[in-house]
Amino acid sequence: MAKYMPEASNTYKPRPEVWNPEDSTMDDELERLKRRRMLELRRRMMAEHEAEKAKREEPSPADILRSRFTGRAWEVYSAAKAQYPEVMPQVEQALVEGIKSGRIQDRIDGESLFLFLRRLGLNVRLQTSIRYKEHGELKSIGQRLKEK
Repeated sequence: MAKYMPEASNTYKPRPEVWNPEDSTMDDELERLKRRRMLELRRRMMAEHEAEKAKREEPSPADILRSRFTGRAWEVYSAAKAQYPEVMPQVEQALVEGIKSGRIQDRIDGESLFLFLRRLGLNVRLQTSIRYKEHGELKSIGQRLKEK
């Protein structure tokens, strides 16, 4: 086998097949830098994607109503939804549009929602009970009648 012999000139030219440790560490470092840069770009793209997704997602109608309903409004709303399932999605949409457009700016309590539904012709029946306080104790009408 013939050994590699440098040319007759004074300059030494290494063969490309020969492994050079300095080149290897530089290549490893370049690869490491490339990987780090790619990870940074990927993270940035993911963060931008999440931000766009959050912007695009609008709050649900329940979230919008939750922001305005107070007191017993949810009780009235639930009763109306159970009694009038075919009409309440339209009423819900009208309420949400009113809130979004700014026509409805105040809080909606149970009484005002009840009156609003009554004006629309939806006679919502709420579960009611009459109690009275006797000797520091709350009693229903049924209990009072049983005692007498």
